Amino acid sequence: MIRKAVSQDIPRIKKITEACARHMIAQGIFQWNENYPDLAVLTKDVEEGTVYVVEAQEKIIGCVMFSMVMDNFYKDIAWLTPNAKQLYVHRLAVHPEEQGKGIARSLMDYGEQLARENKCLSVRLDTFSKNPRNNRFYKARKYQHVGEVFFAQKSPHPFYCYEKVLT
Repeated sequence: MIRKAVSQDIPRIKKITEACARHMIAQGIFQWNENYPDLAVLTKDVEEGTVYVVEAQEKIIGCVMFSMVMDNFYKDIAWLTPNAKQLYVHRLAVHPEEQGKGIARSLMDYGEQLARENKCLSVRLDTFSKNPRNNRFYKARKYQHVGEVFFAQKSPHPFYCYEKVLT
């Protein structure tokens, strides 16, 4: 079941993002670390009502943040659609023990449906260029690579920006 996160979910969301960070680092993917995403960011997201969780057997196993607000670091990207009404995806995480079961796909399906219901032109996101699994995932979902952003505090490598135009 996918539902909006509540404040009581924050500790479990943090544990999931930490587990994902450790899992990626063990694979040589330095996308997240002990400082990102931090508790303050996750708390703010939940308080703003932008975090959704996947719950199975009363256990949270995945989460994602959906926002209608474009972050400033995206302003120079040559997006496919005019900057009017988009859904932005951030911090998609599925506990490593639950990966490979279609949970990320379900979260993205949910987000794309949410975008359609809100009459968004597209869904936009970024993912680490050195994370081959994520890049394959978004390309398979028909997201188009449209540019790159850099987060010096995270990595010298770019994060690829993707957009899927909704029809």
